Amino acid sequence: MTSAVPPSAPLEVLPEGAIPAATLVIMRPSDDGGPDEILMVKRSTNMAFAAGAVVFPGGRVDPDDYLVARQHAPDLDEADGAARVAALRETLEETGLAVGWPGLADGEVADARQALLAGTLLSDMLATRGDRIALDSLIPFARWCPNFKEARTFDTRFYAVAAPPHSHELTVEEAEHSHIFWASARQTLTMADRGDVSVIFPTRRNLERLAQVTDFMGFSEHSDQFPVELITPWIEDRDGQAFLCIPGHLGYPVTCESFERVRRG
Repeated sequence: MTSAVPPSAPLEVLPEGAIPAATLVIMRPSDDGGPDEILMVKRSTNMAFAAGAVVFPGGRVDPDDYLVARQHAPDLDEADGAARVAALRETLEETGLAVGWPGLADGEVADARQALLAGTLLSDMLATRGDRIALDSLIPFARWCPNFKEARTFDTRFYAVAAPPHSHELTVEEAEHSHIFWASARQTLTMADRGDVSVIFPTRRNLERLAQVTDFMGFSEHSDQFPVELITPWIEDRDGQAFLCIPGHLGYPVTCESFERVRRG
């Protein structure tokens, strides 16, 4: 079911107190020649936000992420640059996959990950090594800020990237996640429809968008066709039934869902 933006839709204003965050859609070719697989993590059931849900790697933007962005990509918008850094840093912390860090050898990834988890600042690590990170390897394609009273409010920027070559096994950071897997967008949606996994509203809408293409190059071309605008879903009454809706001009094939079915956080 799709919906254009109705005249009564609220203006997309950033809710007060929204926490800056970033998430990363990492895509790799599948072994069977099917659609690209996407790296997904399952959040631990004791987490305050999206407990037990399957999500893309990512997390909140830290103060040091702004410093790294200024040092490594001064031409980027400050908020965009810091979010890109957060997406790369959080992915390394959560999964052990080093994206956009070409100077980090495969055998060095585990130590770098543990250093970050122990509190070492990324800016200090990069300065000590003399490394640069490739923030321009990330493709921005969405920005979501759902404002649900049941959940924390995050201003999350979404990026896509091709998976870098790696030979080590990826593992979850157990304090926040319980499981990690690769699956195509359509496969994850099928698992959600069967009840095998749980996905929150923004994750489902973005999986549906990703399922329209077969590979990273196709998604890059798709994302170029649509602007990145702040998405704050709104509730719309349709014949006495409440629907949660998003704008209809941003590349999403499904733009509303029955409010009763939605998992919000």
